[in-house]
Amino acid sequence: MQIRNAAAFVTGANRGLGRAFARALLARGARKVYAAARDPATIDEAGVVPVRLDVTDAAQVTAAAAACGDVSLLINNAGIFEPGPLLAEDGEAQLQRQLAVNLFGPLRITRGFAPVLAANGGGAVINVLSALSWIALPGTGSYGASKSAAWGLGNALRQELRAQGSQLLALHPAYIDTGMTAGVSAPKSSPEAVVARALDGLEQNLDEVLADAVTEQVKAGLVALPPAYTRP
Repeated sequence: MQIRNAAAFVTGANRGLGRAFARALLARGARKVYAAARDPATIDEAGVVPVRLDVTDAAQVTAAAAACGDVSLLINNAGIFEPGPLLAEDGEAQLQRQLAVNLFGPLRITRGFAPVLAANGGGAVINVLSALSWIALPGTGSYGASKSAAWGLGNALRQELRAQGSQLLALHPAYIDTGMTAGVSAPKSSPEAVVARALDGLEQNLDEVLADAVTEQVKAGLVALPPAYTRP
């Protein structure tokens, strides 16, 4: 789909990658950008329309879809990362919290906005996933499991959305230089570079975008022997 003159809705738009999405969409000619966050007072990007949204709150999702009836591009960006081992005493609770946001959040938002997209010509959805959808690193097990589940969810939703003419693009980045990775010592992409790849891929009608060289290597490793996801 084309971004110029589109109305976009970005979750988790008050910081990091979400804020970069909102800014880039305006720069590329989107006529309106709804910037959603749990506390809309934290959104200070000029030119956007702040929206209160907790993706785990079904009532807020319903209200947002009803209030933003001109949306043709939905970006499921909101996510949380809690490091720690799955086998720890609180590992199950940690996984449940991340599934609530990283898996059920995109499902709830996409289901709420699907009729809106259909009414506006089909449009598109971008799901922000991760290179950790495919591999696990120490301390990232529950986050990776939530993103792996979200990858599978997106593959299924793509088939359902296609029937109404809606595109779904899966965005897989490695580390991005945002607050979420502040404690990580590893090469990081800028939010702006990741967003640029994602929006370019959207306008090329791609189903998947690998945002950086690390993610490209991870994806290639899935068919290696032994596969990357079995190696430490």
